[in-house]
Amino acid sequence: METINMLLCCGAGMSSGFLAQKTRKAAKKRGISGSIDARSESEAAQYLDAIDILLLGPHYASFKEEMTQQAAPHKVVVDVIPQNIYGMLDGEGLLDFAISKLSK
Repeated sequence: METINMLLCCGAGMSSGFLAQKTRKAAKKRGISGSIDARSESEAAQYLDAIDILLLGPHYASFKEEMTQQAAPHKVVVDVIPQNIYGMLDGEGLLDFAISKLSK
């Protein structure tokens, strides 16, 4: 996989912003291009045409079904970031998680 367009969502995009930054560094190190951005949950629908995967912060797990339905016409994978990855701001772990979800 050479290109990933990923959007991370949480309440205000702050925590996910730090995680996105670390994930971009991990992707660059592996030679993976694309975009890895963070936005608030309320903005997510605006980006569905431009992303491959939408990852929600653990505290937004209850929105997964709703977001999955919105993303389906765009063929966007939707999942929840595991708490251990989110809590540790583990960019390498999140990149691995996203790749595994996109490979299914």
